Amino acid sequence: MRWYSFLAAALAASGSAAAQSVTAARLDSIIRTTVADKHIVGLSAGVMQNGKVILVKGYGVRDLSTNAPVDAQTMFGVGSVTKQFTCASILMLAEQKKLSLDDPVAKWYPNLTRAKDITLRDVGGHVAGYRDYYPLDFVDREMAQSKTPDAIIAEYATRPLDFEPRSRWSYSNTGFLILGRVVEKTSGQPFGTFLQQHIFTPLKMTHTTFEPAGPTGDMAHGYTSFALAPPIPAVPEAKGWASTAGAIWSTPTDLLAWDTSVLNRTLLSPSSYAFMTTAQRLTDGRSAGYGCGEGVNDRGAAVVLSHGGAVSGYVAENTMIPATKSAVVLLSNSDFSPIGELNQQLVSMLLPKGVDAPIVAGVSAEAAAKKFLADLERGTADRSTLDDDFNFYLTADKLAAAKRAFGALGPISNVRVVGTSERGGAEVSRVLFDVGKTRAIGVMFRAPNGKIQEFLISRE
Repeated sequence: MRWYSFLAAALAASGSAAAQSVTAARLDSIIRTTVADKHIVGLSAGVMQNGKVILVKGYGVRDLSTNAPVDAQTMFGVGSVTKQFTCASILMLAEQKKLSLDDPVAKWYPNLTRAKDITLRDVGGHVAGYRDYYPLDFVDREMAQSKTPDAIIAEYATRPLDFEPRSRWSYSNTGFLILGRVVEKTSGQPFGTFLQQHIFTPLKMTHTTFEPAGPTGDMAHGYTSFALAPPIPAVPEAKGWASTAGAIWSTPTDLLAWDTSVLNRTLLSPSSYAFMTTAQRLTDGRSAGYGCGEGVNDRGAAVVLSHGGAVSGYVAENTMIPATKSAVVLLSNSDFSPIGELNQQLVSMLLPKGVDAPIVAGVSAEAAAKKFLADLERGTADRSTLDDDFNFYLTADKLAAAKRAFGALGPISNVRVVGTSERGGAEVSRVLFDVGKTRAIGVMFRAPNGKIQEFLISRE
């Protein structure tokens, strides 16, 4: 429910890894290594490429007290990924002509601040200006007490606006409580019933539910930590606080079914999907970077649609790449899990080959980067792989300095290409790697003949 940033998708969309057929074994190796290295309690992952699910697997445990493992049926709180479903529900009612996206909030809540000036479109895009009731990353004293969505709305959406409507983008859970209550008031159904009837059942999402009483059976127990201490059971938000902004529980299998419906446009009309997945514009012309329930990054090799989620004890990432009909779902039962970097790495593997990047002869960018760095670690260079200017630039003194610097920090490891684009007719690759415990980034230029024109390195 707390906003889990667009960073992973934004970084992945800045360029693309070379086109490749991703295997379940390769994905499994990356995920297992991350779970172990990052001390993640439990993780469930799902990956789809070219419309085909290639991996759904659980890692770690769903309950530390019993060591019960995570499996494909383990359900996790998905937090703000819920917002995609809240938005879809509003759009379904709009398709039925029961409401309009341009209806003012005053139609349902006349007493809210500037209710006549703010539309459903505005609250769905986080451009209304209503104060977010959950900006912090822990359950504060207020959220430890049960409260109805209407009471929360009355408390936070009657305050002065944080900004003039549509002039800024600022994440606000409050707006999605409003949308959820509009669904209930318009349909005459509880929100969970509406979801079950109109989305979960048609898509056969049999391991997805809204606002469950608590972790039971196959549900993962949520954990938290402070200052790198061992994980402890997380205290959940009291009833009412997550609600239509973040109270869905699900599995990667079910979320990939949802993603498939979004990518194939099977559940909503084309215009509804376009609204969800097109970034809204602010009054000064800037992109909000957000449609409705979907973060939209339309830079780089492909459009990337992504939303994260975080409620007490759980974090989630759901990312889609329409160009390749691919998706990544990551769900964890520890709210301190650093799954953003893992999401970035997996998404980068599924992006199409850089549209503007030239075809380069010889080995892959990753193979070229690994060889260059291995040589540099020894203070050498295979000058047959370098173009003339870089050969001139890469003096013996520079090679010796690199050998000393790397030797002081530790061995080079975990080399991977996370983005490819074009500059000056060259293939430009972003290369991440570790030097001992230091994380580094390299920018490698390669000419179409495969010669390295540049490989400059800095700390990440």
